[in-house]
Amino acid sequence: MPLAQSDLHVPVGSHTLYLKRLHLEGRPDGAAVLMVHGVMANGRTFYSPSGKGLAPFLAEAGYDVFVADLRGRGLSRPKIGPGDRHGQTETIVEDLPALQAAIRRLKDGQPVHWVAHSWGGVHMSSCLVRFPELIPQVRSLVYFGSKRSVHARNLSKLIEVDFMWNIAARVLIRAFGYLPARRIGLGADDETDKSHLQSREWAKVQPWVDSHDGFDYGAAARSVTLPPALYLAARNDPCRGHPEDVRRFRDESGPHLSRLHLLARATGHRHDYNHVSLLTHPEAPQDHFPLVLHWLAGRYDSVPENY
Repeated sequence: MPLAQSDLHVPVGSHTLYLKRLHLEGRPDGAAVLMVHGVMANGRTFYSPSGKGLAPFLAEAGYDVFVADLRGRGLSRPKIGPGDRHGQTETIVEDLPALQAAIRRLKDGQPVHWVAHSWGGVHMSSCLVRFPELIPQVRSLVYFGSKRSVHARNLSKLIEVDFMWNIAARVLIRAFGYLPARRIGLGADDETDKSHLQSREWAKVQPWVDSHDGFDYGAAARSVTLPPALYLAARNDPCRGHPEDVRRFRDESGPHLSRLHLLARATGHRHDYNHVSLLTHPEAPQDHFPLVLHWLAGRYDSVPENY
């Protein structure tokens, strides 16, 4: 059955967030899934023009999928430029609640599954910790390579985090007024000065606290229970989502039903995936995307903890 696709636009203050909606033709009644990308990225993380990716996979399985472009990225407007002052605080406090509310209006108040790649998982958990009244509205969480702090120490971390993200990116921001990651081929989309600074601070080994207003997410996480969460980590991901850092993110998010599942040949999978290929590999739909279907369906015992 072919997929129906539509474009939705969610106003948040002076910004308009883009949502791409995918579902089976004539079948918009499936359970809703909100998908959120990481830094220097946009919603295209989850789908391709040719119809490949996790978003079409879930839509073909009967889900009503909503893929977000966060503020200033992808098809959201206006695009990020030198004058922008928003950061991850606005994503957590304004954008994610607005996206959730817009989807629930379309779905008659039904709960929504939340799915994220990389830093998108940090944004999502931060939002739920800060606004625990949203937790009953979220049926489950699925995170691909999501970590907050980078404890890993290796050459990849030295190059990608310590030099490119912490030093070179600051030089570019001082020159352009924002991080032009798309223009220079560093990423699929740009970042504001504030979003870069805030994510850089959180990636350090230090408390999970909002630099904008001092909200202590780490403390708040200890007093709430997140929805059931599947943390997928890739074997060949040395620093952007190292499995140990994914574990630390899971552990600091408070006690909740969860599984940490390593995607590796040693754990029975077809490949040692990396931070990108765990979502984009041609064999992912046959290999580990079915684990996502198990989790969304509430078959948590079908997904083993293997790391």
